Order: sequence, then structure tokens, then C-alpha cells
Amino acid sequence: MNKKVMIVDDELDILVSLKTVLEKRDFEVTTVANGKDCIKEIEKGFRGIILLDLMMPGMDGWDTINEIVNSGYINDVAIEIVTGMGIKDMQTLGVMEPYIHDYITKPVDIKQLINSVEKCNLFLDAKKRKCS
Repeated sequence: MNKKVMIVDDELDILVSLKTVLEKRDFEVTTVANGKDCIKEIEKGFRGIILLDLMMPGMDGWDTINEIVNSGYINDVAIEIVTGMGIKDMQTLGVMEPYIHDYITKPVDIKQLINSVEKCNLFLDAKKRKCS
């Protein structure tokens, strides 16, 4: 099973702490600080789970999801929102819901995050086998 995660967040402490937690569980972790760099990593071949913050300067999380979908990369990744926005933007979330596997609020419950990422990884693994 290929266990890859990209953490997209403009807060360095979030990048470092989530990377540490996930690497201890044998995930290969890529970290980027914004949506544009996330897209660049996907273009370079990243395939896996994206833990995506919504509130970032420049290309925010919603714009990043739009770019992933519009560029045809959505079949190669699974997106989980990890954000400080405690209340979901219901209108935007409704449009984006088919592309989002989970919505986790900060401060992050590490057990919830690990459980969610593990389930999402199983989903991606099953999807890859089905397409092969």
C-alpha cells in the first residue's frame, strides 16, 4: 500500500507537527505552504491524500480544490480539509462535497486525523486496484 500525504498549510507549526505524527505511522509526507505549491507537486506526480487548509493567502483551499478538479487531477488524490474554520461554509461545501473525504477542524484531534487518513488511504488503495 502506497501511503502518501501532502499537507498544505501556511502555518509552519501545523506542517511540522502533522508531518511528525504521520511519518511515525509510515506515511511519506510532503509539505507545502500554499495552494500553488500543492498544484505544482501534483503536476510533478504526487498521488495520495491531501490535507488542505482553507484559509491561506493567495490561492486558498477552495481555489485549490477547484484547480485540482478543473485540471483533471481529482481521480489521483483524496482531499481532506483541515482548517481553523469551525463553521463549514455550507454553500461552498455543498458544491465541493463530492471531492472532500473529511472535514477536520483545528485544533486537530490527532486520533481523529489518523483514523481519517488511514480510511482515506484504504479508499485510494481500493480505487487504484479497481482501475488496474
